[in-house]
Amino acid sequence: MNQHISFALITIISLIFYACGGSSSQPTSVPPIPSSFEPTWIAGQFLDDSTYKNLCAVPRTGPDSNGDTFLDSQGTSMHEKMWLRSWTNDTYLWYSEVDDNNPASFFVSNYFSQLQTNERTPSGSFKDNFHFSESTEDYNQRTQSGVTSGYGINWEFVSASSPRRLIVRFTEPNSPAAIASVRRGYELKTIDGIDFVNATDQADVDQINAALFPSDAGQTFNFVFTNQAKNELLDINLTSQNIELQPVRNVKVIDTDAGRMGYMQFNSFIRTGQQDLIDGFQQFVAQGVTELVIDLRYNGGGLLAMASQVAYMVAGSAQTNNQTFETLQFNDKYPNEDPVTGNTLQPTPFYSREIDWTSNQFTNNTLPSVDLTRVFILATDNTCSASEAVINGLRGIDVEVVLIGDTTCGKPFGFYPTDNCSTTYFTIQFQGVNAKGFGEYSEGFIPTTSPIFDDQLPGCKVADDFTQVLGNEAESLLASAIGYAETSLCPIQNKPASKAAKIQGTGIAIKSPNTFLESLKILTPISEPPPL
Repeated sequence: MNQHISFALITIISLIFYACGGSSSQPTSVPPIPSSFEPTWIAGQFLDDSTYKNLCAVPRTGPDSNGDTFLDSQGTSMHEKMWLRSWTNDTYLWYSEVDDNNPASFFVSNYFSQLQTNERTPSGSFKDNFHFSESTEDYNQRTQSGVTSGYGINWEFVSASSPRRLIVRFTEPNSPAAIASVRRGYELKTIDGIDFVNATDQADVDQINAALFPSDAGQTFNFVFTNQAKNELLDINLTSQNIELQPVRNVKVIDTDAGRMGYMQFNSFIRTGQQDLIDGFQQFVAQGVTELVIDLRYNGGGLLAMASQVAYMVAGSAQTNNQTFETLQFNDKYPNEDPVTGNTLQPTPFYSREIDWTSNQFTNNTLPSVDLTRVFILATDNTCSASEAVINGLRGIDVEVVLIGDTTCGKPFGFYPTDNCSTTYFTIQFQGVNAKGFGEYSEGFIPTTSPIFDDQLPGCKVADDFTQVLGNEAESLLASAIGYAETSLCPIQNKPASKAAKIQGTGIAIKSPNTFLESLKILTPISEPPPL
C-alpha cells in the first residue's frame, strides 16, 4: 500500500534580483482600503500569523501560468508585513534574535530582509546567510517542472570587483548556449558592447544585469567570450528561453586500479531528476562498481527526501535498515512538534522507495543500491544544503565520505518555502542532525588529509578545473578521486581559490563595492523538511 507523505523542499543555487519596491500601492481598479482596516503594530505583541495570511495589497484573482490557484483576499501591504512578522516570530529558528522594528516604514521586501538574526559564527560569518524570497510563480515552475528562464548557462562568479571574472561552468543540453557552442571554461568579456570586466557606469551595470539574468523568454543580447588562452573565441547573440534543467549528467563507469568506479554529475535535488538518478544507479549496479564518485560541486540543494533516497542508493538496505537519515530540530517553542505541519517530530529514515511526486506518495518500486561503505563526493563552496545532508546522513551510519575539492557551503539548516501574496518566502526554521546527533557544520565540511574534528572529512583540497569538461578523467577533481582511490594520497597542486575571492555559493546577498550586479541576490540552497 502506498504511504502518503508530506514534502517540502531544499533549493538550488540560482540568481535573482531583489525587488526594489514593495506592495505599497493599489492598482486603480481596486477600491481604496478604509484606514480602520489597516492592522496596527504594537512592539512585542504578536497575533497568530493566520490573522494576516493571504490578505494582499494586490490579490491574485485566477490561476497563474503554472495553473496554481490561491486563497488571496483584499488587504494591504501592512497585512503582508504583519504576517511576515508573526510567521517569523513563530517559526524562525532564531526568532529571539530578530529586532521587532515597526513595519510601517518598510516596503514588504525590505521588511522581510531584516527579519533575521545579525549574530555571527565563531569565524565571523553571519549565522544566517540563507534568508531570501522569490516570485511564487518562478519558484513553482523551477521546482515542479525543472524549468527556468535563461540561456542554459551555469555561471561561476570568480571576482565581483574589477577586473571581474565570470566563467561558464557548464551548459544545459539543447539550450541556446549549448547550441551556440558555449563551453565550460569560456570567460565573459562583453555584453552588448559593454566592457563586462571593467564597467562602472550604472546604466551599463543595469544592462549587464538585464542580460545575465533575463526576466522572460525571448530576450536577445550579444555576448563575447574568450577561451582559457584569452583569445576572443565566440561572438554570439543569445536569446533567452524556458530551459528544462537536466539535474543528472555524465553517468559513466571507469576502470581504475582500485576497481570499477561509477561517476555521476548531479546538479540539483529536484523531482525531475529522480528517474535519471535511478537509471544511473541501476547502471552502476549492473556494471558492478566497487567505488563511487558523486559530483556535487555545483549542487546547491533541493528535496531533502531525495537526499535520503540518494544516501540509500549509496549505502543499501543492510547499512540503512532501521537507521535515521536525519532528525529535525526547530526553535525552543517546538521541542517535540513541527510548527509548520503540526506533526509530532520523528526521525527521517533512509528512503528506499521511488516517490510519485504528483501524489506525494511512495510507490512499491524499491530503489537500486550499490551497497558501498565508501563514497567520494566532489565539492566546492557551492555544495550546499541537501548535498551536505547526504554527506552528514551517510557519516551518521559510518559510511566513509571522502571529500575532494573545497569546503562545502555550510548549511545544516532548512525551511518550508511558504507562499503569501505572490511571493514565496524562505526563513530558517530547523537544523538537521544525523544518527549520531551531529549537525553543526555551519562552517562547511572541510577536506583534509588528517581529520580531527567532526566537520573535517578525509580527502583533498583541489582547485576546480575549467580546462576540462565535467566527467573527463583528466579533470582535476575527478582525477584526484581516482588517484585517492588507488593510492590513498592527494595530488600535489595549487590550493583552491579562497572563498573571499568568490561571490557565489556563500549564501550571502552580495553587493559589490564597484557597483557590479548591485541588485543581485544569490538564491541559496533551501532545505525543505523531509516527509514525515
